[in-house]
Amino acid sequence: MTDERDSSPLVDEAMKKASVAWVAVAGGPSLALWCVPLEGALFVVSGPGEQAAPGLAEAAEAQVTLRGDHGGRIVTWPARVTRVSPGTEEWETLAPLVGAKRLNSRGATVDLVARWAAEGCALVRLAAAGEPEHGSGLPAGSLAERPRPSPAVRATRRPFRLHRVRRR
Repeated sequence: MTDERDSSPLVDEAMKKASVAWVAVAGGPSLALWCVPLEGALFVVSGPGEQAAPGLAEAAEAQVTLRGDHGGRIVTWPARVTRVSPGTEEWETLAPLVGAKRLNSRGATVDLVARWAAEGCALVRLAAAGEPEHGSGLPAGSLAERPRPSPAVRATRRPFRLHRVRRR
């Protein structure tokens, strides 16, 4: 099902080549999410056993940033977020296509899609919904943020040496 499109040629071309998109919801931090381009939109799966995308399944809109061939940011655009519900005709059509592109999945695509439906994973469509920022409209400086606090982070210590090591 394709809805009315509000896209530019740059967004269309960037979407065709996308495998990772940086998605920000409600002014939160941008998260790198695996995505699949289909029907002029990007599709993202999140939930148990898949990537974490807090708030994306419930959001109505998001900011999407895509990179170019050189690896740098080339376009940022507002996206309309639509959740594809399991059991609908749209789910039956799109979920197997997205599942087939899923790297490192265990088992067959049919089993993967069934797991998504059973575990409550969200299949979300990100469609262009406004004027994109590109070229000189993008910020010139780095948008890198400080790492968020995590219990997995700890101070590193110098390696233990039982005996002195002489330098030559």
